[in-house]
Amino acid sequence: MARLVKEEHDVFIAILGEGVTSRYKKREQADQSVLQELRDHSGSVAKLIGAKDLFTYNLPDNRFDTLALLDVVKIVEDLIDDIQPHTVYTHHNGDLNIDHEVVFRATMTAVRPLSECPVRELYSFEVPSSTEWSFQKYHGGFRPNVFVNITDTIDVKIDAMQTYDGESRRFPHPRSTEALRSIARRWGSVVGVDYAEAMELIRLVY
Repeated sequence: MARLVKEEHDVFIAILGEGVTSRYKKREQADQSVLQELRDHSGSVAKLIGAKDLFTYNLPDNRFDTLALLDVVKIVEDLIDDIQPHTVYTHHNGDLNIDHEVVFRATMTAVRPLSECPVRELYSFEVPSSTEWSFQKYHGGFRPNVFVNITDTIDVKIDAMQTYDGESRRFPHPRSTEALRSIARRWGSVVGVDYAEAMELIRLVY
């Protein structure tokens, strides 16, 4: 995202889940101040990256499988109608996190290749501590075939993650600063650059 902004593309971010209520036995037990803090962090990260806009929703954290898929599809469809993006990035369908799997499915439905659909490029990305923790047991695993050189923006990526106080972790957790940098360096080594972001191309229309 930081690289796209640097290249003067408009970047829009959508966060469908409210984020932390799965840490409580019942959703209504969640501390509202923690929810607000997470939203504030999301806004700070969007500004740090330089996103044009941030859309947040209140779907139940780690409970997307309790929702009608159509309800999630309609959220994504409305975003597509409003923004008219030519490129969309979404979660990998093999992630351990059920919310990611549902968002992938909803996105695939919302951007199906009808003549009026503006989306020409569709990618899935990996999420440290979710994609690799499925151990490739769901939907064939993450197989990246597109690599973006983020050598000039790796520090922005790290700073952005550190802004998420409640989501950042200490090494050896995959969301630690050291692990995130190592992951980017590993993908970079695959394609001959210092740091890279790996993605799986789903569809490309010229």
